[in-house]
Amino acid sequence: MILVLWDIDRTLLYVDETDRTVYREVYREVVGREAERLPKRGTGITTPLAVRELLLANGIANAKVAELAQRIVDRLPERLARHRESMRLSGQLLPGAAAALAAVRETEGFVPTVLTGNLQESAQIKLATFSFLGYVDISVGGFTSDDSHRPSLVNVAQRRSVSAYGRDFSRRNTVIIGDSIQDVRTGKEGGAAVIGVASGTTSAAQLSEAGVDDVLPDLTNADRLLKVIHELASGSSS
Repeated sequence: MILVLWDIDRTLLYVDETDRTVYREVYREVVGREAERLPKRGTGITTPLAVRELLLANGIANAKVAELAQRIVDRLPERLARHRESMRLSGQLLPGAAAALAAVRETEGFVPTVLTGNLQESAQIKLATFSFLGYVDISVGGFTSDDSHRPSLVNVAQRRSVSAYGRDFSRRNTVIIGDSIQDVRTGKEGGAAVIGVASGTTSAAQLSEAGVDDVLPDLTNADRLLKVIHELASGSSS
């Protein structure tokens, strides 16, 4: 069996300004003033780390960051849920994403789930909004609500999948599909092969330079994607 770990944002879907709107609203609610600076776009950083960056960039004293960050993180999913309709209308599915998800889901021996910098509840909201929940086993995924250190989420997903499917999952049969340098680092440090998809803010050249195992321009060639997954999991050169 092969564990396939999908990144979400800028790999499968793009929610436009929704995440940044949610950060602004919750920051204002918790801190009591507007945020002048927001986290950088498309970096793949986990939500807790992005919230800490948000607070520090807006002049919050170090002594207050931990407490305020937890309050903000706790409120993010509920606030995101209020924006389902605007997220659906202004966001978009990335090219080939639905067909690629379906192809992976329908391939015998593949266990498709997610590994994401999103909190689990936020990930579910995004996937459900774009009708993607049925393509993944969300119960065995790795989320930033499990650990803010993204590479650690590989082991989280592997352990959950071992328990659910009764098969061993390790570096040799775990593949991440993602768009950012963080996805590459997650695989290299956490124990998974990585297929880079140049659908976000990181180019194919940048992904290759970071050490990705293989890179695709997008997800429009599902047959090619399946072939690369098989090759990486079997240790073959792509």
